[in-house]
Amino acid sequence: MSIAKYIKEIGRGKEGARALDREQAHDLMSQVLDGQVSDLELGAFAIAMRIKGESLDELDGFLAATVERCLPIECMRPTVVLPSYNGARRLPNLTPLLALLLAQEGVPVLIHGMPEDPARVTTADIFRDLGLPVAQDAAGIQQAWRRREPVYIRTDRLCPPLARLLDARWVIGLRNPGHTVAKLLDPCTPGSALRVVNYTHPEYGSTLTQFLQQTGANALLMRGTEGEPVADPRRTPRMDVFLHGQPQPALSVPAREGVLTEMPLLPRQCDAPTTAVYIQSVVSGEKPAPPALLQQVECILHSLRRLPIAITDRDERSA
Repeated sequence: MSIAKYIKEIGRGKEGARALDREQAHDLMSQVLDGQVSDLELGAFAIAMRIKGESLDELDGFLAATVERCLPIECMRPTVVLPSYNGARRLPNLTPLLALLLAQEGVPVLIHGMPEDPARVTTADIFRDLGLPVAQDAAGIQQAWRRREPVYIRTDRLCPPLARLLDARWVIGLRNPGHTVAKLLDPCTPGSALRVVNYTHPEYGSTLTQFLQQTGANALLMRGTEGEPVADPRRTPRMDVFLHGQPQPALSVPAREGVLTEMPLLPRQCDAPTTAVYIQSVVSGEKPAPPALLQQVECILHSLRRLPIAITDRDERSA
C-alpha cells in the first residue's frame, strides 16, 4: 500500500493543498501507524501537514485511527485524562500536582505521555521522584485507582504505534500530526472521561473549540503551561468546558485579568527533584497550592458531576 495519493493532495503547499475527508484521513493514519509506509513517505507526510495544518475532519480521522490501536481503559467512575507531552523548560511542571489534588478528591486520574525529553522535565521524571505509580498495562492502572492514586502510563505502553510516530520528530526535526493527536487522546470507556486539552498558540484554541464541538467531546480546553494540561500558577487562564460537545458557560472559568498583586510561592528551579519536593509540601499542607490550580480542580470537579456513569451491581462490588 502507499499514501502517495494522499501526499499529492496535502503536499501542494499552503495555498494549493487540499484537505482530506475523515475517511481518507483515517486510512492515511492507519497506514502510518501500522508501519505500512516508507521512511520517505512518513517524512513527506509530516512536512506536508506541518505546512498545511490539520482540518477538523483530518483531526477526527487521525484520532479515530489512533484510538483503535490504543490500549482500552475501562472506567467505572468519571475519570480525568491528562495528556502530558511537553514538560517543563522555565516553569515547574505541575501536572503531577494537579493529578494529586484531584486524586485527593477521589477522582481517578490517568496521565499519558512520552517519558523522555532531552530539553525538558517530563511528568514521568517527577512521578519517579514522587514514588507515584507508572503502569505497564490496564491492570496496573486499575490497581492504582483502587489505591486512590493518580497513575501515569508511557505512550509506548498505551499506544506503541503512536509512540513510534512521535519519535519521528527526533529524525525529521519537526512535530507531526501525531503530537496533536496525542494531546487529544482519550483511551477510556467512551463518555466516561473528561479530557484536559491544552494549546500553546491562541489561534489553535479556536480550531480545538470547533473540533471538540464537532466530535461531541467531554473536555476542558485551556491554554496550557508550556504545553502541559495544567493552569499557569501565576495567572488563571480561561477554561472552557464542553460536555457532549456542548459549551458549558456555567461550568467554565474566565481568565484572570488585570495586574497581579501577589505571586504564588513557587520553586526557583524546575528540575524534577526540586519540583517533587515542592509538590509534596503542597499536598501535605505545608505550603499553599497556587490559586489557579485550585480553580482548575474546582472546575473539573463541577464538570465531572455532570458526567454520570451508570454503575451496575457488579461494578459496585468490585469498586
